[in-house]
Amino acid sequence: MKILLLGKNGQVGRELEPLLAALGRSVPLDRSQADLERPESVRAAIRAARPDVIVNAAAYTAVDRAESEPEKARTVNAESVAAMADEAARSGAWLVHYSTDYVFDGTKPGSYVETDATCPANTYGRTKREGEEAVAASGCRHLVFRTSWVYAAHGANFPRTILRLARERPELAIVDDQVGAPTSAARIAAVTAAAVARLAGGGPPPLPPGVYHLAAGGATSWHGYATFVVDLARAAGVPLAVGPGGIRPIPSRDYPQPARRPANSRLDTTKLRTALGAPDTTARMAVYRSLDSILTRDVPQIPLYFYKRVHLVHPRVKNWVPNIIDNRGWQSLDIDPGVPAGELKGKD
Repeated sequence: MKILLLGKNGQVGRELEPLLAALGRSVPLDRSQADLERPESVRAAIRAARPDVIVNAAAYTAVDRAESEPEKARTVNAESVAAMADEAARSGAWLVHYSTDYVFDGTKPGSYVETDATCPANTYGRTKREGEEAVAASGCRHLVFRTSWVYAAHGANFPRTILRLARERPELAIVDDQVGAPTSAARIAAVTAAAVARLAGGGPPPLPPGVYHLAAGGATSWHGYATFVVDLARAAGVPLAVGPGGIRPIPSRDYPQPARRPANSRLDTTKLRTALGAPDTTARMAVYRSLDSILTRDVPQIPLYFYKRVHLVHPRVKNWVPNIIDNRGWQSLDIDPGVPAGELKGKD
């Protein structure tokens, strides 16, 4: 099986590259080799590679900037995705693509399911919905994974930004009326690779083509998320400018941004978990474990790995950490969907 990976240097792409390489002949490309701002470049790359599976981990994700450059966002998130889908339909390849919770406006009281009507509240969400529609209209075999609040040890993301600001400022004001599920790029990659492995045959059947929600279980606010990150960094001995209680909750109206965000970004993942045959997996420490890599990358003077420093070296802190998780606005930290044992082992 030959797999073409587009966007190999992004948060999800970097996690995907080694996992896809283990599944077959992988062709990972970056922007210089397949530029989504030029759809013809994408077509040429696909025709040159002649893959069995196309995995698109590239996207325009600058949510606020998209309001001032909508055509650029549309070219990357819709027109180039349409080109991928057309090429997949022409050649018979599978297309694996990622979308976002931002295709919803956030007004639903509960978690969104795949069949809920989309209603994007900003330009980024609209262009991602257009990409979804182009994939469906092409008739190609496809898996579209909607995800939310993606983070990794690399790239621009919320926990890395909060860690930097907490080291620079004595007080932070963070929105507390937007709710979602922080989702590890490593988890997204592991579940994706498990799904791609099924496309090769000889094992469990492929997932039926369509849209799936792939996100962490539970929910928190941005304020709860930020407090969690800072409390764990403090427990690890990271020197911080912000003091205890220095993260102040504010409503969205007090933090105006060019693009409106949905108040509710929760995604129901039942469909994907059922299709994978995977039970709910309890991984309450997923964000906690991921901060190991973030801290050792961004705060190199910390003498021990974060996980070892907090979980092994300091037994009192070891007992305290679950209380941080339980008392900082998290409804749950269960990460789902899980990857069935034996199909693929990916890091969290």
